[in-house]
Amino acid sequence: MNFNHFLTSYMPNTNIGSKAHFDNMLNESVIAEKLGYSTVSIPEHHLINILMMPSPLQMAVKIASITKKINITTGIVVLPLHDMRTYAGDVSTADILTDGRLILGVGRGAFPWEMKRLGTPIEISKEKFTESLDVLQLLLKNKEVSYQGKFYDFEPLTIMPRPISNPVQMMVAAMNLESIKDAAKRGFHVQSTVLSGTKDLLLSRVNAFKEGCEILGEKGKLLKLSMQRMAYLAKDDIDAKEKIKMAYEYYKRFDNMFTGPGKVKEGSVEPLEREQSLEELKENLLICTLNEMIDKLSVYAETGVDEVILSSSFGQSHNDLIQSMHRIGENVIPYFKKSNIQVA
Repeated sequence: MNFNHFLTSYMPNTNIGSKAHFDNMLNESVIAEKLGYSTVSIPEHHLINILMMPSPLQMAVKIASITKKINITTGIVVLPLHDMRTYAGDVSTADILTDGRLILGVGRGAFPWEMKRLGTPIEISKEKFTESLDVLQLLLKNKEVSYQGKFYDFEPLTIMPRPISNPVQMMVAAMNLESIKDAAKRGFHVQSTVLSGTKDLLLSRVNAFKEGCEILGEKGKLLKLSMQRMAYLAKDDIDAKEKIKMAYEYYKRFDNMFTGPGKVKEGSVEPLEREQSLEELKENLLICTLNEMIDKLSVYAETGVDEVILSSSFGQSHNDLIQSMHRIGENVIPYFKKSNIQVA
């Protein structure tokens, strides 16, 4: 099982300044490569201080310029917000400038407040995503492309420059079981998450992926399932307790955007009360000491998850985040590289 460091890009205190905030993320990327993470992931969200990254491809190119071999995933580009006729050129350029290390993670969008303000209401985003993905694949693969659909209607054109990867690797973000199954049977790597959910939810999503791979056949054996979780390897129980409280505050803001009304003031997402208790959240996150983290991650390895994406920023200091990365790199990643866990 491989490990992916997610650049959560959460800036609860906007006074830190965007330059320092982005410098911290670049520092994380360099450290991730040194510590044995296989991939670093970059979100896409606009207008808010949570998962803040309006241009993940630019960040991918910058990370490639300061690292040597680590893979770089967009996690997740919101395709309905872009025009595929220009975005395909952006992807091709990033593919070239990252020396083919780019993995394009794509999705329909998750925050209704954001989607509405950018002109693509969440209610139509699934339909627009499906067509956008079709158009993007055609533009990256073929030199002469025309299209007639609901959202795109254009005469033959060719995207320039052409990508160097054939094909550009793509990963589809999905949470609905049928969507996970469908993405796998169509030949896409899949990224999913159980957010603050339970082991049963994890198993149901893994099984949906396996069903899709079986339908695809032999090529399904080459597909990768990535699961994203909030994670922090605490130095002791006191540290873990403190960080769980911070994560709870993070989820008050995440819930506001994901399932709530979208209350935002001057770019800062406001906290809302949560139905899930602090104790329930503690059970379902990877914010814990070493033995507990290995036990929890072993469930992922045993079920057949290929990669865990560790979202590690939830309001703690940059130094605390880096120290956790070191503890994971020195103790957790080697454990799962050496262990011979049998997939169920």
